[in-house]
Amino acid sequence: MKFLLLATYDWYMYNFKLPIAEELQGRGHDVVLVTPPGEYAEKMESNGYRVRKWQLDRHSMNPLKEIRSVLHLLLIYAQERPSIAHHFTAKGILYGSIAATVTGISSVVNAVTGGASAFGNVISKTNVVYRGVQWGLKRLFQFVLAGTGVIFQNPDDLESFVSQGLVAEERCHVIKGSGVDLSSFQPAPEPEGTPNILLAGRLLWNKGVGEFVEASRILAQEGKSARFVLVGNTDSSNPMSVSEEQINEWEQEGLVEWWGFQEDMPAVFTQMHIVSSPSYYREGVPKVLIEAAACERPIVTTDMPGCREIVRDGVNGVLVPPEDSVALASALSDLLENPERRREMGARGREIVREEFSVEQVVSETMSVYEEVAEKSGVTAHSETTAV
Repeated sequence: MKFLLLATYDWYMYNFKLPIAEELQGRGHDVVLVTPPGEYAEKMESNGYRVRKWQLDRHSMNPLKEIRSVLHLLLIYAQERPSIAHHFTAKGILYGSIAATVTGISSVVNAVTGGASAFGNVISKTNVVYRGVQWGLKRLFQFVLAGTGVIFQNPDDLESFVSQGLVAEERCHVIKGSGVDLSSFQPAPEPEGTPNILLAGRLLWNKGVGEFVEASRILAQEGKSARFVLVGNTDSSNPMSVSEEQINEWEQEGLVEWWGFQEDMPAVFTQMHIVSSPSYYREGVPKVLIEAAACERPIVTTDMPGCREIVRDGVNGVLVPPEDSVALASALSDLLENPERRREMGARGREIVREEFSVEQVVSETMSVYEEVAEKSGVTAHSETTAV
């Protein structure tokens, strides 16, 4: 069988979805990776993957650019004719499903990987245009998800979609995140010296970067000693991105250290005492928190969908209210003062990852979804079996 995996940026495919491609290839299937061009598309090609480079600007709202992107995707689908197409992220789901429908590809899996509040059931804004866009998005997703298998990373997103009639419950599956390689993310003793607290990921305001910095300010005013470390890049094309100028200003105040993008995250975790993600963005399941738990680091994060999937409050970390820097500072302070509690939480975190979030488990569950979708659609392999 031929599988097509579609993502709206190459970094996402490279870092999150290659284990699925590896498993499919290991089972003898043909795999095509479709992403926009970039550094990681080149890396995937150099590693032997077949990559189709899609003309897409993932932040564009220009109708002409979007039409061009859809037409290019239609060409790719018509040429490749995959047995099963698997789409990731909102724009990937929308455009990929349209391309599959037009080209007659009936076996489709759509993965909702967070951000569901963009068309979710909580509309806090009263602007007529905003509400109109929300309504239109819901109708579009209701159309493209019909007849497809849908994977959610947490039950909150599943319940939101089902309750709004966007997808039938019997077509839904929950697979918790992208998994983590436990052989790569290993425990290590805490380093000596001043405790380090990490926030890693895209440096967006709604990822809680502002609250993280304010917690640093609060603890400094209380005389607590800790280094607050930011790891990740800014994104000038995203309106929610924190500017480099702002981060540099925080550094000059002594509130944070900015380490930029780090390729070797296991090495970063060995230098940390606590990992924090005060996000109020609608997450799937943040991979950085799974990785932190695998490295036996306690987590302080928000009681939000996705974030609370990996953290058991008081067991392997602490949940705090979103957009509450005071509560965040208090939780961090408690852990800074209790090294033994940090170690206990870290050990329990790795046990939770082994039980629920290993990459082997995620890949196995994904293969089961493919088998179910293929069976429902009547897709057969070139051999005598439909088994994926």
